[in-house]
Amino acid sequence: MHAPVWATLTATLLGAGYLRPGPGTWGSAVTVVLWGALAHSIPSKQRTPMVIGLAILVIVIGIAAATQVCRASGKKDPQFVVIDEVAGQLIALVAVPLAWQTFLTSFILFRAFDIIKPPPVRQLESLPEGTGIVLDDVAAGIYALLVMQILLRIFHLLK
Repeated sequence: MHAPVWATLTATLLGAGYLRPGPGTWGSAVTVVLWGALAHSIPSKQRTPMVIGLAILVIVIGIAAATQVCRASGKKDPQFVVIDEVAGQLIALVAVPLAWQTFLTSFILFRAFDIIKPPPVRQLESLPEGTGIVLDDVAAGIYALLVMQILLRIFHLLK
């Protein structure tokens, strides 16, 4: 059984999930680069609502796509599914100033929380199919967002 093409393309971020090593890291990196390119063309006051809206859209579509791919592959959480990293990384980029330093910090924080999986991140993996695949990364993204915002305030990087 094969997943629908739309689901495979979405779940793998147009094939980025097949990159090695570390497909999740590739998914996050591609997301940072794409958001960085897009954000420069968006007026500054609209960036935060836009990245929040994109994250919500990716979560909704990502759960559906990941579920389809999960069922077709017969695997609980296939490594090549990276739409969850897209969602989590977008959340980690909410209200982050456009600078390579803040983008790199956001990337590192998200990847760290996604790998370490502090509670309740790991527990969310037990949710069924695409819901569990995506929501644990959403939680990791929220942790990264919180730490990033604290760092921005401590170091007065927020404009």
